[in-house]
Amino acid sequence: MAEAAPQEAQQFAIQRIFLKDVSFEAPNSPDMFQKEWNPDVKLDLDTQSRELGEGVYEVILRLTVTVKNEEETAFLCEVQQGGIFTAGQMEAGQLAHCLGAFCPNILFPYARETISSLVVKGTFPQLNLAPVNFDALFMNYLQNQAEGSAEAESEA
Repeated sequence: MAEAAPQEAQQFAIQRIFLKDVSFEAPNSPDMFQKEWNPDVKLDLDTQSRELGEGVYEVILRLTVTVKNEEETAFLCEVQQGGIFTAGQMEAGQLAHCLGAFCPNILFPYARETISSLVVKGTFPQLNLAPVNFDALFMNYLQNQAEGSAEAESEA
């Protein structure tokens, strides 16, 4: 009976979580504080990753929160939360999911807390961002990529 070659176990570790960039702007202060507060919140997010060394990756989660009140910008907050992760012995699909969904999911609470803190320091009402389903966003991204490549092939 032939023995199967031993597979090395997948490796994952958080090496470091850090704040890479932060910005808070309240262009219409203090006039904004005189108005009734009826905010319109817009959240944009993006992730990017790059390999730093063999099995070591930097993942950046970028959140931009724009809050308008009566069509005027109350504040704009941008946070880039970074992490350095060890992700070894993973197949390409697993690694892509790890870097595109799992790691951003780890980084999100840190970015959310930073945004909440900045908003409160700007003396605006506390902003609690809802959890984000990074798995669903990643699957949507893969689906869009597949549709895009299918369209490119059909045009060729």
